Amino acid sequence: MADIINTKMLTSGQEVVISRGDITEVEADGIVNAANKHLQHGGGVAAAIARKGGSVIQEESRRWVQEHGPVKHDRPAYTAGGELNCKYVIHAVGPVKGEEDADRKLSDAVEGSLLRAEELGLNSIAFPAISTGIFGFPIDRAAEIFMETIRKFYQHYPESSVKTVQIVLFDKRSLDVFNREFERVFKAES
Repeated sequence: MADIINTKMLTSGQEVVISRGDITEVEADGIVNAANKHLQHGGGVAAAIARKGGSVIQEESRRWVQEHGPVKHDRPAYTAGGELNCKYVIHAVGPVKGEEDADRKLSDAVEGSLLRAEELGLNSIAFPAISTGIFGFPIDRAAEIFMETIRKFYQHYPESSVKTVQIVLFDKRSLDVFNREFERVFKAES
């Protein structure tokens, strides 16, 4: 369960939500895992998702990498949700702080997750702040990229089946930064 902090209904009919809570407790058709390219869920959000979701997540992740190779930023992998309150976990690979072309890679991970959710026919998706934990990507820049990417996605795909995008943040600083950027980007949308 997550507490809604801010919400915006877009003119195209989709809702963007900022909430505070634990992404492993959120009820959504899909949740996004901040993954590494080999889908080894050993730390951070990835470990929490794999632990709570059960062994099926790591087992399906191993099979994915065997069949498709390392996960690319713009083509997230997906597995069953296991014991989580979701049908699928979308495994998005964001950039590591200092990595070349990091802004584009983070945008690709967010947009790729939305496109994967569309492909899977999902109505709702929940994101953590990809790359801002153990990957060290600056939270301020991440919030800006997230909001702009979501806004542009719905401009290009106004008929998307993904009706609700929720960004779930755990700590107050991340919440404040993402909420400030949410206000900046979506206040103009009426």
